[in-house]
Amino acid sequence: MPRLFVSVDLPDRLSAEFADVQAPLRDGPSLRVTDPEQAHCTLKFLGDVDESRLDDVVEALGRAVEAAAVGPFDCEVGGLGVFPSADYISVVWVGVREGSAELTRLAEAIERETVELGFEEADHEFTPHLTLARMDDARGKQRVQEYLDEDPTVGRFEVREVRLTESTLTREGPHYETRARVSL
Repeated sequence: MPRLFVSVDLPDRLSAEFADVQAPLRDGPSLRVTDPEQAHCTLKFLGDVDESRLDDVVEALGRAVEAAAVGPFDCEVGGLGVFPSADYISVVWVGVREGSAELTRLAEAIERETVELGFEEADHEFTPHLTLARMDDARGKQRVQEYLDEDPTVGRFEVREVRLTESTLTREGPHYETRARVSL
């Protein structure tokens, strides 16, 4: 069964800028940076999905995009944050300065449609972000806390679609493959 999520992907042309924002985290103790070429904003994590349900999921995404009433829009990625808090860090992320309202509308519509199909409801409020690194333990905490005072910019791009993405976990990290695209 494929492991799926719905996302807006950072264009390849911004991979180098994303990597530049990650640079201060690269050699930090207990920090694992994400692959800049796979940077994305997850709108909904679906988990393991039976192949027989893929068409239903793609149709639900189409309905969600229509319900969100969001056409192509500009998105600016920049600023830093962490989950769950600066005292206990598990994820370091770069935020969305422009386009967050549109991403939120899309995420909320996708949430409604996928829950209607029987997928689990999200257990947290949607925060538009792209993951820079994951933190395994507190050894890199001070470095991250100091970096949070920075205000880096990755760049701007136009969001024209959402993607249904398959994630295969490997020793080298996750490998992503686009299974479907839904245009805005």
